[in-house]
Amino acid sequence: MSVDTADRRRGEGVEFIHEDDGRITARDIESGVASYGETKAEALAMLAEALALHEGGGDPITDDDLHEFGLDPDDEDDRDVPEFMR
Repeated sequence: MSVDTADRRRGEGVEFIHEDDGRITARDIESGVASYGETKAEALAMLAEALALHEGGGDPITDDDLHEFGLDPDDEDDRDVPEFMR
């Protein structure tokens, strides 16, 4: 059974959920972004990274990045792009 240890009265902060498998989920109350770890500290560190990416952080993907993953940046796909990506 998961256990929720948050205080939601203010609508901000972090809630910790102790999962059945022993992991701890840290969830930002305001945005709803969540991540997990083996400890509260690890869950918070992962949540901080997830929040940074959620808020537009990170680096753009370059052609070199695509090549590193075995993808050809010039290879165009004939499939339509989903609406949310337009």
